[in-house]
Amino acid sequence: MTTFKAIVRIRKKISRNTQSGGEQTGRYQAIQELVAEGSNSVTELTKIANVSRKSYYQWLKRPLCQREIDDQAILEAIYQIEKRHQHSAGYRKVTVILNNENQKNQEIEEYTFDFSFRINIKRVRRIMREHGIRADIRQKNHNRKQEQEQIKAGNLLNRQFKQTEPNKVWVTDTSEFTYGKNNKNKVRLHAVLDLYGSCPLSHLVSPTETAEAAVTVFKQAEEKVGTFAPMVHTDRGAAYTSQQFNNYLSSRSSIHSLSAPGTPGDNAVIEHFWSDFKYVWLAH
Repeated sequence: MTTFKAIVRIRKKISRNTQSGGEQTGRYQAIQELVAEGSNSVTELTKIANVSRKSYYQWLKRPLCQREIDDQAILEAIYQIEKRHQHSAGYRKVTVILNNENQKNQEIEEYTFDFSFRINIKRVRRIMREHGIRADIRQKNHNRKQEQEQIKAGNLLNRQFKQTEPNKVWVTDTSEFTYGKNNKNKVRLHAVLDLYGSCPLSHLVSPTETAEAAVTVFKQAEEKVGTFAPMVHTDRGAAYTSQQFNNYLSSRSSIHSLSAPGTPGDNAVIEHFWSDFKYVWLAH
């Protein structure tokens, strides 16, 4: 480890250890931890910590106080717990087991510990951190594409774009717009249209296409007209196949109709709306 990195790490450890053991003890403990890691020599670390080698070795040979003896016993117990749980127990679970909160420790032969005092979760976390003990837990690898496809519905609208009553079918979509120098900036414009008259009810600008934005633009439409369409038609974009968006439609008692994959004609009304907006309105 370079001298600069050693300085940074030892200062952090001194700051942490000082809170529980005093400034000088914190320095010695910081040196001890880094020496155990094999990162630097005692000479280098004592110089950085501004203590002498002699005083450090005297501290190492000192009689242990009761708290340090207890910490050592707790550490041995933690090793037993981690071995039994194949290094998958985090500090919260370890604390529960150490305190025998489930009253099951007596049934487990591997556990030889039995503490007469309660062990604080912060103490367990500190000891595990000092000795590099951490739960080896792999996070579940979510298949986002598969999750999005869980929301599947047919094309219930079936291109019946001519509606004879208002607020019976709403359609929505989002389109990307660029602006600024060399068109480097991008935003998404969301819109909700009523198929009766193909009139826009609400719109919303957001940095990206999100389920939250898709829900918000529908809330605006409902607030404007005072009701909610019994059917909503969308394409199969990520925002519209999300659980959040579909839960919202269910809460409004609205049926969700989706275009067939790769078939913009199934949502032709709003596709024409975007075409007019970009090439007619924005051009003048």
